[in-house]
Amino acid sequence: METWGFYVSGVRYGTCRKEGERVFHSPLDVTSGEFLPERELAPEDDRYVVLGKMNVREALLHLEPCQEGIRRGEDRFTAASGEIYEKKDKGAYVQRHIKFPRDLAVKDGQIVAFITPARELCSVLVKDGYEDETVLRQWKEMGFGLPYLVHGPETFMVPMRDGVKLAADVYLPVKREGAVAGPEGRVPTVLVRTPYGKRVGAETYYRYVQRGYAVVIQDVRGREDSEGEWLPMHYEVEDGDDTLNWIADQKWSDGKVAMTGGSYLGYVQWAAAASENPHLTAMLSSVCAGSPFVDLPRRGGCFNSGSMSWAFMVSGQRSDASLMDRDDWDELLDIRPLEDIAPRALGHQVPFLKKWLDHPDYDDFWKMGNWKERTGAHRVPALIMSGWFDDNGMGTTEALDLYEDYTEKKVILGPWKHSGNADYDIHGFALAPNALRYDIDLVCFQWIEHYLKGVENGIEKTPMVEYYTMGSGQWKTAENWPLPDGEKVTFYLDGKAADMAVGSGSEAGHGTLSLAAPENECGDHFTYDPENPSTHIIDMSENELEVPENYTDEEKRTDMLSYSTGVLEKEFTITGDAQAVIYLSSDCEDTDLMVRITDVDENGRSMKLADGVMSVRYRNQFEHPEFMEPGKVYPVTIRTTKLSHTFRKGHQMRVTVTSSAKNFIFPNSNTRDGFNSQEIRLAHNCVHHGGRYRSAVTVMREK
Repeated sequence: METWGFYVSGVRYGTCRKEGERVFHSPLDVTSGEFLPERELAPEDDRYVVLGKMNVREALLHLEPCQEGIRRGEDRFTAASGEIYEKKDKGAYVQRHIKFPRDLAVKDGQIVAFITPARELCSVLVKDGYEDETVLRQWKEMGFGLPYLVHGPETFMVPMRDGVKLAADVYLPVKREGAVAGPEGRVPTVLVRTPYGKRVGAETYYRYVQRGYAVVIQDVRGREDSEGEWLPMHYEVEDGDDTLNWIADQKWSDGKVAMTGGSYLGYVQWAAAASENPHLTAMLSSVCAGSPFVDLPRRGGCFNSGSMSWAFMVSGQRSDASLMDRDDWDELLDIRPLEDIAPRALGHQVPFLKKWLDHPDYDDFWKMGNWKERTGAHRVPALIMSGWFDDNGMGTTEALDLYEDYTEKKVILGPWKHSGNADYDIHGFALAPNALRYDIDLVCFQWIEHYLKGVENGIEKTPMVEYYTMGSGQWKTAENWPLPDGEKVTFYLDGKAADMAVGSGSEAGHGTLSLAAPENECGDHFTYDPENPSTHIIDMSENELEVPENYTDEEKRTDMLSYSTGVLEKEFTITGDAQAVIYLSSDCEDTDLMVRITDVDENGRSMKLADGVMSVRYRNQFEHPEFMEPGKVYPVTIRTTKLSHTFRKGHQMRVTVTSSAKNFIFPNSNTRDGFNSQEIRLAHNCVHHGGRYRSAVTVMREK
């Protein structure tokens, strides 16, 4: 009888087999360490999806259709069951056009495993006897040993310094005789602080408990079963500090704590680190949210309209992801004042949205939650993970800036969106078959094993930075970020033929990018109408704000300026973020500037790679608005998101400039009331270049 084992992070959670059109399984009981009696795996049973993002039943039922595609010997095939696969190498195929793919491991022409990578874990469904054909071999070589049993959860109300109590579930690793693992019953802890519910997906943290860590999952203030006010990113420095002290005082704790998680769960790690608590020993930071006026909710001082779907999801005491999925976002985002959006959409006000709107400038309210500004000299060994299309990518940029001179860090930057290591195809942008990794969770375990348990596994000797270059499809390493040997290259906005040192060919769009600063002063005019903003192409219900997309049609708008290199005669690779300096004049007191970097292929398709935005009133600082005088020229500096990308021979690099990005930011009214005004004005804006006004974009060219 052919049986398959289901593993997450090297731990076996089930034994499965297929019989006709039925699948049977024996799931692991983590509290006893025994596999339960075999039973049929029902279609509605999602335990393996929760554990490892893989539909095991569907995988086994679709085994033969996928096998037939491999028998045909095609490099790319569509199985009769609908899956699209592409050959990676002689022993592997990757599944295209789906989030959380089921990749195939092949041995002697036979499928021996399904592999699903996700943000911080990887699941494997493997035919018994073929484990070494998968990433499980690396887990075995690491010698993590037999899993412990899981005791819990037991819920505690953890007191904060102001008397508010936060609910926390504690899971303890126990030996078969019932004793807590570790010397004298004391173990290191993995802490998860979440606004999404401490029981939601808690099974994914069993893998830490089974390897000898206590796990504490806490509802942050005002969420689920915790007391207090829900005010995102406001109390997390102090609450993180108090929670770490509480953990260290428990009889099962050895005083060492690592934190893990992504997005908001990444933000709370950096907030806790800012408290300089001595018990925080390591961080596993994934797609961490950053400071309020650099990342969210006020990117560049603008107000992120794209974050409204997230705000809806967490608008009640308990998270409800269904509130993000709407077909009336266009209508809702046009409502003014913004305070009326939630009552119209949800039937009630969302208090934290109201408070955000009550503080239009960067004041003490916002400073409370700025972990970067609040961080002193104290540092915590950090594994920092993000992607080029992460909509909290600016948060990771802040973390990398903060830790640039700190050596106890490891950085992994992939071609991923906010949901992480989970897609080969993102909104029409096709990545190479090596774009996803199966070892992210292995690296995470090595990190905390080294820093919390003192295991000499060599993780600190591996390259400090691992990053993926799109276009060339290569994983590379570096000694630090930004790349120590990167070369700054400045492209000047111009209106004449492209510089021959970069490439040759006819100019594209409105103007050109030139390596030589143009001598003659000139200006490119456009009219920005807040009632007809350009579109930032996303699906609001997806809650992914920085995905790549084809902007070819948007660039035809009269309110969008385009500047391109000539057709490249050789490959050109940039790695890092870019900095744009745009010299702007306007007949209004305020407006926004949105800068995008795109790759234009031989057919003229312009794919967005990176972007940056700034409300011009905040061009010098965020604390006090500085309004423009009509007709006066102002330099506006904009930092873009990170990327590593090779522009291929025959392509062009393009920079576009405009004043709006519907779905990403609420349109600026061009008045002193900015994004929340019922009065609007047309803005007649001008981008100046040449002579005194060297509007330009500086990128980091990889040597």
